[in-house]
Amino acid sequence: MPHTYKDKTADVVATVNGRWVSWAHTALAYSAFVGALVVGLQLHYHKIVQNEFYGYPQEWFPSVSATIGDRYPERSVFMLFIALTSGPRLALVSLWYVLTRRPNSALPKFVAGVGLFRTLTCGGWTYITSTDDHDWHDIFMISYLVATIPWTFGCIALSPDNPDALKYRKCISGAFYAMIVPLVYFFIQHKVHRVAGAYTTYAFFEWSLVLLDVAFDAVTVFEFKNFEIVIRDTGAISRGLGQQTVSDAALEKGENRELVAVLSPRFSWAALFDAVADVYNGFVFWSILTSLGVCVWYFPLWHMGISGYEVLVMSSISPFLLGIKPLRHLVVRNIRICHLLSLSGLLAYLITNPANRLFAVGFGVSMSCLSWTATFYAERSQPERLEARISAFSLGLLASSIAKFAFYTNNPVWPIMHGPNGGWNKLGLGLAVLAVLRCTRPTVYSGTDILVPGRTKGSSVLTSFGLGGLFFAMHSLLSDSSTMILWVWEGYPVRGPIAVPHGAWTLLAMGFGLSMGLFNPTLARSWVCYGVGTLGAAILTTSKHWKGYYGALTLAIYTMSIAPVFLGHASRHAPARTFGLGFLIYNILVLSHVWVVAYAFVPGGPLMREHTDWVMTAMMLCIGAGVFSAAVQPTTPSLKENQNPRSTKQPRVYYLYTLGILELLAISIAFLRFPSYNHTPYHPETHSLTAGIWTIHFSLDNDMWSSEYRVRDLIRELEVDVIGLLESDLQRIIMGNRDTTQFLAEDLGMYVDFGPGPNKHTWGSALLSKFPIVNSTHHLLPSPAGELAPAIEATIDAYGTLVDVFVFHSGQEEDPEDRRLQSLYLAERMKLTPRPAILLSYLVTKPNEGNYNTYVGEQSGMRDIDPSDWDRWCEYILYKGLKRTGYARVSRSTITDTELQMGKFIVDQPEGTDDIVPEDQVPEDLRFPALFQGEGVRGHQYHVFDAPRYFA
Repeated sequence: MPHTYKDKTADVVATVNGRWVSWAHTALAYSAFVGALVVGLQLHYHKIVQNEFYGYPQEWFPSVSATIGDRYPERSVFMLFIALTSGPRLALVSLWYVLTRRPNSALPKFVAGVGLFRTLTCGGWTYITSTDDHDWHDIFMISYLVATIPWTFGCIALSPDNPDALKYRKCISGAFYAMIVPLVYFFIQHKVHRVAGAYTTYAFFEWSLVLLDVAFDAVTVFEFKNFEIVIRDTGAISRGLGQQTVSDAALEKGENRELVAVLSPRFSWAALFDAVADVYNGFVFWSILTSLGVCVWYFPLWHMGISGYEVLVMSSISPFLLGIKPLRHLVVRNIRICHLLSLSGLLAYLITNPANRLFAVGFGVSMSCLSWTATFYAERSQPERLEARISAFSLGLLASSIAKFAFYTNNPVWPIMHGPNGGWNKLGLGLAVLAVLRCTRPTVYSGTDILVPGRTKGSSVLTSFGLGGLFFAMHSLLSDSSTMILWVWEGYPVRGPIAVPHGAWTLLAMGFGLSMGLFNPTLARSWVCYGVGTLGAAILTTSKHWKGYYGALTLAIYTMSIAPVFLGHASRHAPARTFGLGFLIYNILVLSHVWVVAYAFVPGGPLMREHTDWVMTAMMLCIGAGVFSAAVQPTTPSLKENQNPRSTKQPRVYYLYTLGILELLAISIAFLRFPSYNHTPYHPETHSLTAGIWTIHFSLDNDMWSSEYRVRDLIRELEVDVIGLLESDLQRIIMGNRDTTQFLAEDLGMYVDFGPGPNKHTWGSALLSKFPIVNSTHHLLPSPAGELAPAIEATIDAYGTLVDVFVFHSGQEEDPEDRRLQSLYLAERMKLTPRPAILLSYLVTKPNEGNYNTYVGEQSGMRDIDPSDWDRWCEYILYKGLKRTGYARVSRSTITDTELQMGKFIVDQPEGTDDIVPEDQVPEDLRFPALFQGEGVRGHQYHVFDAPRYFA
């Protein structure tokens, strides 16, 4: 290009072509990694290929972290060259900004900021190793990896229209992201399944990511060759005079206008804040709605039957009130006030009385459903704004699920949470007020019914059925990322997904489905997609392990994809008929979803006994009715036809930005929560094992607070190595779709088995163990008349000895035949095992009477931990093949309705006698903690005997 300024070459002392910045950065970065690898292989080969499970020859190539870690001199080689790389790196980021900056464009500044952030975080994980500070090393590392995503996409969007450079960037970035899937797979094979050689394969993918990451930035050589450093722009491209960006070129040609608009350099922070506030308002809706069930559940739980408070599940049918025309006008004119009133569902945590707290939540749900229905109705004449509200509503569910993913399946703003158990209620409420004030703008509503563009077709009743099925699917299956994973979990060895990290896959599938519904609503509402979604539901219901989870991901994608279609179509009809009836149908499905397991306690319960398949079928039929109605509606003029994709006011762009932020957050949480699997028992020097049994009453204490923290504290202070938890299945709407075992396992450092799953219609059992769980089987014991009895039969590796542990909850007192058949079944299972065994159980029998003699004695081969303890009815600990040294009963305080029982055993010693010995004759390491002697702490103390019992 001819120069338009006077040549001053004679004044230049020296010039350096810009491409040398790229080459220097590439050479120094590769030298850092390759240099450390060469030195490490030469000096410490066997040490750097060794991991926590295997060494050479099973593992024969080192990972990046092992290579650049703490050993001298390879660590020094790496740090030296990385330090030298920092100069070219900062120059590269600066030159890229100079190259891409344009008037009124915020994206180049954002990308440059991300590049600077990546440089700083690279220094963080380089100079702070995991040995120095494991937490900060991980924080810097995950921050660097997460920032790589906007850096690569931003660079592609801002690339000058150079075909070669663009081709390389797309190929390299595509290969980079493709490597992540096998990388995670082989890491799980190593960390979870302990497959020999898996870490070596993982290492090759890890090194590939490093090489590709550096190679991506090396492509800048194509553009930087037009720069000279002092600095003179010989190509005049930095002023945007001679080149177009890829997004500009695509917009000029009319190609992929909607997708390109997302990466457009034009950006408005105000519009992004509006979208974030709107999504947070959606988060508040789902937080309040999902809290209602668990608050209602408290009352039948403590009444052991229908309490009357269950009627509040109907709080959500408040949209029926919009059938009253004056009231509809009043609500729509005062939508901000209605949204603010709905925040009573968040304020409820301040109320200590459980009944009053429930009423506050019920009012919040009714106002929230009313407000959102009125919002959809008020925006129906403006397709862009309606789509924005629908996006916020759907993304609110995703945000709620991510919050639960971060907080171990509890939502931190629920009214069962408060400061002592990890609640963030004050912050959540404050942000909710700000979000409502920002996102509730005046509508075009003028006091008359709002006209919608185009003709409205389809049945409002069928649309209501579609909404009911959609709401139920979103709530029952997608409001927690681990729900469908636990549907397909069948015990050890691991043969399918686990809650962490695979919960992030569910969240990513939800985001993909929503994007599909926004960009291609015609496909989303098609019968082909409905068939695929139905197939996914069928596979989830009938299959297990990975096959079942693939069905779950398919259903998650389909459910989120139809949300924009159904909500948009429903807003065209009268709100009372569509949303009011829709929420009523949703409630009917919710009750059916509870009836399938609570059949022993509700009227007409036996009709729904164990019929999750019926509920899933009804859900998909309801969704099919919605598809039938929506399919005949002509397509509303869309963003493609009516909007200028260059506009900074596009709502869709900023909701997609918000979606991207949420998904990055989900990935980060999965990384930070990845289990360590390095658990150790409390007293390995004695080869002792402390086992306990506790019925935790669905993790709700006597005052309707979530009890995980209190349960954890007692288990930790009592130094329990293996514990069975009963009444522990919380993965239903009425229980909040929670999983207490996730928090306990991660915080206490224990392996966990949850089973049988939520689709097996039991109240749940779980096993937590400091020892590796080698194998486990889930049982549903004979229950012809009453509720199903769950059991876990697991084999643990205790100090090199295999020990079988049975966790069992028998049927209720009202069904004696069930309990007799269950005792025969379990006695046979215990008799068959040739290994030492422990039973941690809820038997519903008196000592030395009835079924007790089936569980204890020749028929089972098991011994009672204390035959002299006559004051038992429910909880029992039995054993064989181990030396029992102690037995204790610890009071529950206000956590639940059942005490915690414990037994101490020594592995690889004979069973011993029933003779009781004084505590002072017992080695200190084999005693129960003295903390709970006398009055104990926090309402927990040794009771019944007032002290533990010890045996010879």
